[in-house]
Amino acid sequence: MKQRIITALILAPLVILGIFELSLPMFTVAIAAIMLIGYWEWTQFVESKSRVSALVPAILVSAFSFALIPYDSSSLNLVLEPHYLILGLGCLWWVAASTLAITYPKSSALWQHSKLLRHAFGILTLLPFFWSVLLLRAEGINNDVYHGAKLVLYVCFIVWAADSGAYFAGKSLGKRKMAPNVSPNKTIEGLVGGIITAVLVGWGTSVWFDIEFTNPLTMIVITLITVVISVLGDLVESMFKRVSGIKDSSNIIPGHGGVLDRIDSLTAAFPVFAFLYFTL
Repeated sequence: MKQRIITALILAPLVILGIFELSLPMFTVAIAAIMLIGYWEWTQFVESKSRVSALVPAILVSAFSFALIPYDSSSLNLVLEPHYLILGLGCLWWVAASTLAITYPKSSALWQHSKLLRHAFGILTLLPFFWSVLLLRAEGINNDVYHGAKLVLYVCFIVWAADSGAYFAGKSLGKRKMAPNVSPNKTIEGLVGGIITAVLVGWGTSVWFDIEFTNPLTMIVITLITVVISVLGDLVESMFKRVSGIKDSSNIIPGHGGVLDRIDSLTAAFPVFAFLYFTL
C-alpha cells in the first residue's frame, strides 16, 4: 500500500501537468504511447504464441485510422463525421462489453475461443479511447488553450471520484453483489455511492473550471452515464484477466500493476463522455 500511495503521489501531478502543458502534437504522442503500451499488455489476452505478432493487427488498424480520421487542430475543433463515428463505435462497444461482463461466465462461450474477437476487443477498447481524449483536449483550443485540458481532467476527476466513492460505500454498506463472477467485491451499494460522489465532484469541478453544459440536468445525465460505464469498464478488464488467468496486466507501474489496470475505467468513460458532450 505504501508503494502504491507513493507512486500515485508522483504520477498524479505529472499526469495533470502533461494534460495542461503539453502542446497538442506532444499530447497526441503521449496518448498514442499509452495506447501502444495498452495494446502490448492486451496481447496477453489474445494468448498468441508471439506477443509481437499479436501486436501487429492493433498497430495496423490504429495507423489506418490516422489515414481516415482528420487529426489536425482545426478538424478536431469541428468534430467531423469520422470523429462521431469512432466515438459512436466506442459507445456501442462499451454497451456490448458491459453486457458480456454482467452475464459472465455464460457470455464467455461467445468469444473465449476466438483470437479474432479478442484482437477486436482490444482495438475497440483502446482506439476510441485515444480519439476521444484527443478530441476533448483539442476542444476550443484556438480560443482557450486550457479549455480542452479542463474537459480531460473533468472526466478523470469524476472517474476517480466514482472509484473512491464506490470503495468507501461498498466497504460500509455493500451487500448486493454487482457481478460476483467477475469482481466479487463490487456491490450495487458501492455503485450508488460512486455515482453520488461523482455527480457532486462533477458539479463542483464544472463550476471551478467554468465548463459549460446545456443545462445542469445535462451535466448530471452525462456524468451519471459516464460513471456507470466507467465502473462497468473496470469489470470488463477484470473479466478478460480472469479468463486469461492474469492478476495484473503488467508490473510497469510500481504498486499499481500495468497501464490497463490504471486506465480500465477511463477507456470506457472517455468515449462515452465525449460522444454525449459533443451531441448534447
